[in-house]
Amino acid sequence: MYSDKDIAIVILNWNGKTLLEQFLPSILKYSEAAKIYVADNASTDNSVEFLKTSFPEVTIIQNSENGGYAKGYNEALQHVSEPLLCLLNSDIEVTENWLHGILTAFNSEAKPDILQPKILDYKDKSKFEYAGAAGGFIDKYGYPFCRGRIFDSIEDDKGQYNNVIDIFWASGACFFIKNEVFKTLNGFDESYFAHMEEIDLCWRAYNSNYKTQYVGTSTVYHVGGATLSNTNPKKTYLNFRNSLMTLVKNTEKNVFSKAITRMFLDGVAGIRFLFQLKPLHFWAVLKAHYSFYINLGRILKERRTLKRRSNYYQTSSIVWSYFIKKVKTFNCL
Repeated sequence: MYSDKDIAIVILNWNGKTLLEQFLPSILKYSEAAKIYVADNASTDNSVEFLKTSFPEVTIIQNSENGGYAKGYNEALQHVSEPLLCLLNSDIEVTENWLHGILTAFNSEAKPDILQPKILDYKDKSKFEYAGAAGGFIDKYGYPFCRGRIFDSIEDDKGQYNNVIDIFWASGACFFIKNEVFKTLNGFDESYFAHMEEIDLCWRAYNSNYKTQYVGTSTVYHVGGATLSNTNPKKTYLNFRNSLMTLVKNTEKNVFSKAITRMFLDGVAGIRFLFQLKPLHFWAVLKAHYSFYINLGRILKERRTLKRRSNYYQTSSIVWSYFIKKVKTFNCL
């Protein structure tokens, strides 16, 4: 049976002194016997000095460089031995007893390997938050969506997702995983840098018969976009590139037809950016596809080393459901 002392809460930080100052107090207050780490990604502000002075109870791990979310966590977690890992964004406010539901799920007969709590919007706590909401799913073309959030349509939290269910992917904003499972799966793919790496990890976990769950009895509040906002073309580039890589690496059948369809749909999205007067985002989609092309040999080589199984998707095409059929909420899929 797992207890609070078996949990390592690991917060990845890069020049985030202000966020640490704002959100660390709630984490320390409500995380009881869990051990708190801050993994610093070679910050150039005074984050580390601030932690040493203001939060001496926090264990600091200093990474050698800013390798983004993926490499940052891979490097930091080599120094963490607790059996349960919580990878927590620095812009998360936790709530009282937030770990209770998580531990109950880990100790249940279902024996999940990866968990995610309910993630609500810190700026409007009546709504789900974009990055994870009430648990992630994926369609046959590799487009991710959530209970509580499909594309840009975000639902109010009315208790409709307060249950515990199996999901396909858990949000990297607040990502619980068994330490041994993380190591068995060789952690995150460091070529991603940031964005979609948790979906890739969950897909590899699914293909290796590990279980991912959403725990609606645990709640956190996420600011979102604290490092890269949705208006930043680099975020668009990483999301489009990494999503394509994830699809090709992990889907079981018809990989080339799915990839071609996906790239066509990406092209439509790029043209939509032009109509929205967002030329830098259109250019980001083109750069994402170019990067995918030049890395395709490496991706296919990696694909040959991975296990795969089918029946992973909730719907055949979330793009068709959302834009053509006008389905805006998960429960109507």
